Order: sequence, then structure tokens, then C-alpha cells
Amino acid sequence: MNILKLSLRMLARDWRAGELRVLVFALLIAVGGMTTVGFFADRVQVALSRQGNQLLGADLIIFSDHPLAPHYAEEAKRRNLSISTAIKFPSMTAKGEESLLTEIKAVTEGYPLRGELRISEDFSNGTPPAERVAHMANRIPSPGTAWVDEKLMIGFSLKRGDRIEVGSSRFAVDALITQEPDYSIGFLNLRPRVLINEADLAATGLIQQGSRIGYRLLVSGESGDVEEFRKWAEQRLMLGEKIEGIRDARPEIRSALERAEKFLSLTALASVVLAAAAAALAVRRFTQRHLDGCAVMRCLGASQSTILRLYLYHFLTLGFVASSLGCLLGFVAQQVLTYWLSGLVEAELPWPTVWPGVHGVLTGTVLLLGFALPPLLGLRSVPALRVMRRDIGMPPQGLAGYGLGLSVLALLFLWKAGDMRLGASVIGGFIVAIAVFGVIGFLLMRMLTHIRNQAGGAWRYGLASIRRRAVASVLQAVALGLGLMALLALTLIRDDLLRNWQTSLPPDAPNHFLVNIQEDQLEPLAAFFKEHGMQLPKVFPMVRGRLTEINGKAITSEDYADIRAKRLVEREFNLSWASEMQSDNQIVKGRWWKPEDRGEEEISIEEDIAKTIGIHVGDTLTYDIAGSVFSAKVTSLRKVNWDSFRVNFFVVTPPGVLEQYPASYVTSFYLPSTHVELTNQLVKEFPNLLVLDVAAILAQVQRMIEQVTRAVEFVFLFTLLAGVAVLYAAIVSTQDERIQEAAIFRTLGARRRQLARAWAAEFAILGGFAGFFAAAGASALGYVVAEYALNLTYTFNSWIWLIGIGAGAAGVTLAGLLGTRAALSTPPLMTLRRI
Repeated sequence: MNILKLSLRMLARDWRAGELRVLVFALLIAVGGMTTVGFFADRVQVALSRQGNQLLGADLIIFSDHPLAPHYAEEAKRRNLSISTAIKFPSMTAKGEESLLTEIKAVTEGYPLRGELRISEDFSNGTPPAERVAHMANRIPSPGTAWVDEKLMIGFSLKRGDRIEVGSSRFAVDALITQEPDYSIGFLNLRPRVLINEADLAATGLIQQGSRIGYRLLVSGESGDVEEFRKWAEQRLMLGEKIEGIRDARPEIRSALERAEKFLSLTALASVVLAAAAAALAVRRFTQRHLDGCAVMRCLGASQSTILRLYLYHFLTLGFVASSLGCLLGFVAQQVLTYWLSGLVEAELPWPTVWPGVHGVLTGTVLLLGFALPPLLGLRSVPALRVMRRDIGMPPQGLAGYGLGLSVLALLFLWKAGDMRLGASVIGGFIVAIAVFGVIGFLLMRMLTHIRNQAGGAWRYGLASIRRRAVASVLQAVALGLGLMALLALTLIRDDLLRNWQTSLPPDAPNHFLVNIQEDQLEPLAAFFKEHGMQLPKVFPMVRGRLTEINGKAITSEDYADIRAKRLVEREFNLSWASEMQSDNQIVKGRWWKPEDRGEEEISIEEDIAKTIGIHVGDTLTYDIAGSVFSAKVTSLRKVNWDSFRVNFFVVTPPGVLEQYPASYVTSFYLPSTHVELTNQLVKEFPNLLVLDVAAILAQVQRMIEQVTRAVEFVFLFTLLAGVAVLYAAIVSTQDERIQEAAIFRTLGARRRQLARAWAAEFAILGGFAGFFAAAGASALGYVVAEYALNLTYTFNSWIWLIGIGAGAAGVTLAGLLGTRAALSTPPLMTLRRI
């Protein structure tokens, strides 16, 4: 306890003496910037997930082919979650002598829980949907009335007030549905739609034994409560029941959300790098200034363990307090940022969770200790003889002394990344960068020895100063290089990555799918597209098959604990064949087949499906296709870019393997909103085709990309502030030495202007080194992150070298001259007396 009190007294003394200003400033700004990213990213991610849930109509849906047990709804209410129910089934709908097979949905009050249900009273047949006057529905259809979609309106030539027959009941058509949240989810809504009140369902007489009815329980609420309810419900699902969120329903939405989170995580990782660089430089200065104090304590009988504990408590308290203040700063800053973005981000951002603050305190404290502990171990071994001989100090740490800090930094990377592949990519990049920067730095120092004699005036002195402080100069250059590398990666590289992501989903990305095309319809379909001034898009063959065996062993859903794996085993897969791999696919393991492999029984499978079910390269899979058995060996796993919105398949074989089985064709194409009537003509001419409109999903993904781009751009301002902390810590870390140096030179007759020029030359060289390191590292890091973590094409940016070296030299020179004004203005006599 006495040691703790003494440590706190030392902390208060150091604070009053200004010893901790650099360290606290570096930690405060670094943690503040990091938690700003954390808090804002937390809010944006929740908002993006909620926007995705607007397409689902809820945060979570439980699907069933039988009436759901009441305990699901009761448990949801107990957890203060909002619920609504929907019952869907196909049925004939009639108007007079005409009839159409439609999708009936009966809903209860509160539907939809997320998103907007928009309706219109404008039933004019010639008005394009985009121009139809519509408003958000604040209720569901009244009893005795029905809302219909455009397909049914056109099919029956409906007007408002017309009556349609559904089963034994007649309904007055009251409104036209222009937007329904869950219409495009899952490719299940293929027919014209009718929406009615669940109170009218019994009177229709359509709920009978053997009817194909789908029951849904919609749930929404706070994300944490919904997730806890999901875990509870998944343990109680019965046969024929499944639970889905937006990520489960559509791979395109899941892919876009995951990539958005990776971009935001990448921004947060840059703050971690800057925090590490600032902490390392600030702690180095702190330990150098406490060598004399430790020597005095050793003379008075303090043991090594006592000194270690004193400073350990010192840094633990400092880290906790500074990190807590940094979290408070981050919370306030992200709130300001939220108001700043209120006119740009359409989504209402919910309040952040407490976890970014907890992470900030832990990260700041652990990061500080990771870089403080090695110097502390050196402080305890400062010899008592230093009281008489000031040239004796602790052994130099060098880069090896920061092994613990780098290890802590690596763990923080993996934690903050939230993705092992992204974290490992960035960690590997920084480790390689540190090693390469260090080696190149020392080689450049040796080269400077040979050119120093050829330089004149200030440049000669600047080169001599860097060579004299070789280890310190390399450490400063590496730290500044890492910080500048993070900033460059978040400016030029960030722009390239975001631009590539935006162009990966162009404005004319496919927004309609055609399913169930028969082989004899390919030529008539091509003629139809040509007649309407469009080219028939590429069609893909599709065979339906159910996975029954892996390596000769029969599998069932009971063999898997994961609910998604159970569903995948129960469902039929879409199989296809192709000689060439699509451009939005990438082999991650194995090999793609060669032309001579035609007819070979081989399979390429999507890696996520393979991981979920437990399939590996070399396994033999057996499928049941229309009663026939088909087996093939897995020769490759593919990464599929689902958010490209092109036709893709989980399972692909070479040509000459599946052609003997019944097949249909599928394609996707872009259709402007002003030509949506073309789909009605298409269905009339080809009644068997299923036209799937995914324009709502496409628009949602495009909005996600735009919002994430803006969020990253504005969050970067706080990362830039953390970069200033690194620069400030680097300049101040040598301030004491420069004050003494200035006093000696000025005593020998040197003028202030001469010293300023010499130091400017030194700072320019040091900044040039850092800029060179940063440009090289940012280019390599951008390539690794784009190609291997975000699956984007990396575009080399030649400007990064010019900007990196120029900004490094100019920025370090300017900051160095501003930071050393005190050294030049301190009277030499005062400095010499203190020495």
C-alpha cells in the first residue's frame, strides 16, 4: 500500500512538472480518435443492419410450414420485443370470369416492423411505378378490403373499389402496393400479391389440411435483445421451422454488410497504429527523463522490484485515467460528427453501445503497458553510479526491446479487425514494414556517412546529427513512417479502395432475374429482347439436386448442430456447368478445370457453403437429381462476389457432366424503372417464366456503399488528429537533448539562425525517410487489403510516392521547427547550470 501511495505521489508530481504532457496528449488523442471510430462505427453498423432489416420487414423472422407454438411470441413479448405475424400461401384470385394464381398474405397490426409499406390510390394503367403518387401506410388493410400489387392490377385491369374473390370471401380493392419491405427477399415472391387483414383469413376457407401455408413471426427491437432472443429460439426450433435475419436471407446483403464493416474496421485499425507509435515515442522520452530519479532511489536502498512496481502502478493509473478521458473525448467527438453528418446520412443513427468505450479503456491501458513495460524493465536496472557519472544509463532497447509492444499491437489488430483474414493481412504488413524500414534505415545511415563530407553548411550538420543519433533516428523514422503510412492508406489508398468498391456495383448492375427458362424458349426470348431494343443477357443452365452423401456417407440435417447447415442439407441446390469461371469468382483452394477435363466428374463449390457443411477439396459428393444419383469429386473452392448481383451458383461442374439431367436456364439483366411494364409483357408472352425484381435490394446495397464511404471520409479527420500526436511525440522525444545541444553551440558562438537551418535540414531528411517508408508501406498494405481481405482490384497510385515523401519532409520540418522553438529560446547559461 505504501508503494501505491508513493507511486500516486510521483504521478501527481510528474503531472505538475509537465513530465506527462506528451504521453497523456498522445494517449488521449489516440484513444479519443480510436473510440470516435469505435462509437461512430458502432452506430453506423447498427444503422446499416437496420436499413438492411427494412428489406426484411423485421430484425428477425421465424418461418414455419405449420402454426408456430405460442411460446415464441410469448418469449418475445417478455423480452420487450415488438412482434407481428404474417401468413402466406398461394391461391387463385378471381374477378368475374378471370382468375390468376396469386400470393396471399394475411398480416396483423404492426406489419411491417421495419421498413416502409407504401401504397397509392392511383390506379391509372399508363403511369410508371416510379412516377405514381404514393405514401407510407400507417396501418394494414381494413377488414373486408385488400391491397394489390401492380401485376394483379394490370392482369385484372383493376380500379379502386373493384371487388375480387379470394376463396369464399370478396374483398374491395382499396390501395395499390408500390413498395413492400420483404417482397424481394429470398426469391420467393414470384406471383401477383394480395395483402389482407388476418381477421378476414378464416372466412376465406383456404386454411385447410394439406394447404401450402407459410407462417411467419416477425420480431424487432434492440439489437442485443434480438440477438439474445435468436439464441433462445434457435435451441427450440422444430422440424419445418427456421429463423432468419437479413444476413441469412440474401447473400448480397450479407456480403455488402460484411464489406462495410471491414472498411470501418480498417479505419479503426489505423488509429491503433498511430496510438502504438505515439505511445512508443512518448514512453521512450519519459524513461530517459527518469534515469536520474531511479539512480537516486537505488542509492537510497530501493530494490529493482520496488522501482518496477512504483512505475508499473504509475503507468496503470495513468493509462486508465488517460484512456477514460480519451473515451469521453471520443464519445463527444462522435456526437458532434453525428450532427455534422445529419444531412448526409439518411438513416437515423441509434445510440452506440457501451462496448466501444470499454474497448477504448482496455486498448489504451494495454497498449501503453505493452510499450512501457520494456523500458520499465530497463529503468529498474539503472545503476546507482549514474548519480556521479551521467553518461551511464540503462542499456539501449532498440527495436528488439519493443517486441512485447508489437505483440500487444498484433493482438489488438486481430481484436479490432473483427476478421482474422483482415487482421492478419494488416499485421503481416506492419511487421514486414517495421523490419524492412529498420534495415533500410540503418543502410541509409551508413550511406550518409559517405556523403556527409560532400554536403555543406546546414545539410552537413543535419546529416551528422542523424548519424550521431542513429538508433534514435531510425526509431523516429520508423514510427513516423508507420503513422504516415496509416494516414496515406486512409487517404489515397482509401479513395482507391472505395472507388473500386463503388465501381464493383455500377448503376446498371442487374436488377431483374429470369428463372425457369426452357431450352426451346432461348431463341424466342432473344427475339423478344431484340424487339424491345435490348440484347439477351448471358443465360446459365441450372439443374436442381439435393446433397445426400459426403464420401459415401449419407447425411441428414440431424448430423449438424448449426441451424444454417441444417437448412442447407434439407434444401435443393442449384447446380450448373461452365467451361470458364466467371469474373466475380475466385479460386481460394484447388484448381479450375482445363478444356481437356470436359466430361470429368468434378465439382467446384462455393467456400462459405463448403465451410458450413464441412466439405473439403478431395471429398466426393453425391446428389439426388430428379431420382437419379450423381457423384463427383470436389476439385476447388470458390470465393463468390455475391454483391455483384450477377447469376452465380454454389455448385459448378465442367461441361459434359450434367447435360443429361433435366435443366432450365436463368439469367439476369438491368431494366430501368421507366421500363418496368416490359416485365408484364414478358410474363404474358412467356407465362412459365419467373421474373424476380431485386431493384430494392440493389438500391439498398448502393446506399450502404455511399453511406460507408461518407462515414470513413469524416472519421478520417480524427485519425488525422491522432497522427498529429505521433508527430508531436516524435519531435518532443529529442527536445531535452536539443536544448543541451543548443546551449553548447550557442556558447561556442553559433547563431540561432544557423542552428535552425541545421535542424531544419535534419528534420527534412528524417521526414523524407519517413515519407519514403510510408509510401512504400501504404502501397503494399493497400494491395494486400484490397486483394486478400476485401476482394477488390487494387489500382497502383503513383502520386502516393510524391505526396508521401513531400508531405513527410515538409510536415516533419514544419512541426520540428515549431517544436524546437523552446530549445532555441532557452538561455544557454540556464541550461548549463542545470546540467
